[in-house]
Amino acid sequence: MGYEWDEESKAGLNFRKHGVRMPEAVPAFDHPNAITIADDESEPNERRFVTLGVGAAGRLLVVVYTWRGENIRIISARLAAPHERKQYGAEL
Repeated sequence: MGYEWDEESKAGLNFRKHGVRMPEAVPAFDHPNAITIADDESEPNERRFVTLGVGAAGRLLVVVYTWRGENIRIISARLAAPHERKQYGAEL
């Protein structure tokens, strides 16, 4: 399994909008307390998932992704909002 993202357009846009670089999001998937749910609003031909986990910089992130073959394709990554941080703490 590997990780990928759209380096040409999405990665820069994501950083400008959310202040999170895509490589920072990768460790969130392997964090021992990560929470992953299916995104019920995703398109049927591209099922998306949302992971709440701690990234490389120690920040709690919300990472949206899809599977592309054997790889996780990161669509966006942002800091968790206060209500998401609270939910994350309640799940532990």
